[in-house]
Amino acid sequence: MAHGYMCGGQRITVGVLIVNLKRILHDIGVMGTSTDLFDYHLPLELIAQRSVEPRDHSRLMVVDRTTGEWEHKRFYQILDELQAGDVLVLNNTKVFRARLEAQVKGKSVEVFLLRPRGEFWDVLMKPGRNIHVGDRINMGPVLGTVVAKSDVFLVQFDVSDETLIEYANAHGQIPIPPYVHEAPANLDQYQTVYAKQMGSVAAPTAGFHFTQELLSKIHEKGIEIHYVTLHVGVGTFRPMKTQTIEEHEMHAEFVTITPETAQAINQAKQEGRRVVAVGTTTVRTLEGVAKMMLKKVHPGEKKSVDLLPTEGFSGDVNLFITPGFEFKIVDALITNFHLPKSTLLVLASAFAGRDRILTAYHEAIRQQYRFFSFGDAMFIR
Repeated sequence: MAHGYMCGGQRITVGVLIVNLKRILHDIGVMGTSTDLFDYHLPLELIAQRSVEPRDHSRLMVVDRTTGEWEHKRFYQILDELQAGDVLVLNNTKVFRARLEAQVKGKSVEVFLLRPRGEFWDVLMKPGRNIHVGDRINMGPVLGTVVAKSDVFLVQFDVSDETLIEYANAHGQIPIPPYVHEAPANLDQYQTVYAKQMGSVAAPTAGFHFTQELLSKIHEKGIEIHYVTLHVGVGTFRPMKTQTIEEHEMHAEFVTITPETAQAINQAKQEGRRVVAVGTTTVRTLEGVAKMMLKKVHPGEKKSVDLLPTEGFSGDVNLFITPGFEFKIVDALITNFHLPKSTLLVLASAFAGRDRILTAYHEAIRQQYRFFSFGDAMFIR
């Protein structure tokens, strides 16, 4: 039985008291924002193992971030929530088979390709304790050399990035999250219908709910559809392991915004039309580049009316969106239900308010929504 105290006729557990104390200490400036404030209990049976079919028949919780009120719908009813003139922005990154078998010093290891970094690759290896700088990685026709070791391995392969990804797609495994018990039969089942730019080791899962038919209906309604690219890394979905969110280290991610998308978003913002982001990866792309633009403005220099560079952008973005963040681009968000103590839950809380988000999560649990990558969706307006 959980230890606790009686207060107003109700039993308050020690865990709840600790969370409340941490919140008070944060509010008075004694400590940073505790990661415990972004925790919740999820019954394991609510973790979705595959997408519903058809995908746009998943459930949709519509949350008003001003009032905190919600509605329960089906995802295809997102059409009723979008307005002519809205700009819908999706992440068109494409997942590749990033898990590979290899030999290092005669022993079998799993190689998890994360991302290219110039002429090298960030790689996870398991087991990796006895792998050191200078060791050779043997994957048959593909060889590599460990050039540095920290929380990840830096590896130089003897083939181009394109050839390495081709080899991975031919011989590797789909990099499903650890809470999914069985890999999909084919890669398309862990891919959005609009995936185009190869480079992710995790899918931008908010986009799973769209079908080509639904996208066509959205376009016919007078809603602009544009794409950005953020190649999702494995760190995106990892829970925070620090005591406070301020201590958590967010890894940089490679993003691309085309001139066409940048100009369309700039025009929409100037005309007071909504920008609707599909997924937290799209939010980080748009807000990260907008924040970089603001930093380039020198004191006394006239600020541009454009929030995004009209010539587009391609490069790394390192942005951890936490409560108090001032959103410059995104007016509404389509997202999934995220892991406890995850940076994605923190982002959603920054957008709609922590109390509103966690209240909505508790309602979703009560209503038996499906959670995480293959789960149901939330529209925060």
